[in-house]
Amino acid sequence: MRKIILTEKRNLNTINIDILPTEEVIELINNEDKKVAEAVESEIKNVALGVDLIADRFLKGGSLLYFGAGTSGRLGVLDASECPPTFGADPSMVRGYIAGGDYALRNAVEGAEDSIENGINDLNQSGANQNDVVVGISASGNAPYVVAILKEARKRGIATIGVACNKEAKMKEFCDVFIAPEVGPEVITGSTRMKAGTAQKMVLNMLTTGSMIKIGKTYENYMIDVQPTNAKLRDRATRIVSEIADTDYETAQITLEANNYNVKRAILKIKTDFNDDEIDELLVNYNGKLREILLSLED
Repeated sequence: MRKIILTEKRNLNTINIDILPTEEVIELINNEDKKVAEAVESEIKNVALGVDLIADRFLKGGSLLYFGAGTSGRLGVLDASECPPTFGADPSMVRGYIAGGDYALRNAVEGAEDSIENGINDLNQSGANQNDVVVGISASGNAPYVVAILKEARKRGIATIGVACNKEAKMKEFCDVFIAPEVGPEVITGSTRMKAGTAQKMVLNMLTTGSMIKIGKTYENYMIDVQPTNAKLRDRATRIVSEIADTDYETAQITLEANNYNVKRAILKIKTDFNDDEIDELLVNYNGKLREILLSLED
């Protein structure tokens, strides 16, 4: 008899969900969702290992490559797509790949997660090398597409991280870091877009946000590499400069405009007498870590 994996088990708390009043249905879903944060909390040490691994590769010029199928693949693509505007990251720095290709972002591609061949092809197309980190995402941790990618990446000497909701996942043996928040059976049996999806989204947020913090993409909790691609973000960048440089809004705005809306450069222009070349040298010497630069100037 085939063993039923955790992500496919029936949730005894929600057996009668189909005959309950609407408010009780939503209450049941909410109660199950409360368990997600605790499951992720149990994996903090492993997430931290993943963050340090990714940050190390970023500093070596490498990239973070997400691979997943279905909901897991969509979550990887989503997380990757948010990094350029949030952290000013080059689009190649964090990339997401989904089994079945871009079509699968909006449509179910049946059988895509079962294709080992397509997994290897996608890994090849990504150009992954030993400076990169490959992250496989799968609720069960058993999707052949994802397992094949992690196995092949490991064979090529590429660092690997697995994100699953099953500690007995097949992917585990091919991961340098394995992150497995076990959220328990879903509200609707097997609907891993729910608790498992939420847990995976939380972990991916931590991996990218944590690694971006480690390489100097923030000052305190400000997004100092934010890309001002619209009015809201230009206003945000101006307020960030004004607050960190302790100057008025107008001065911050004028300085930003003169420096192509580069927040770090604008702050250093206001707070120091350095010329452009000297500022560039500081940013290079301190790997773009504004906080370390400003602390060094106080000494």
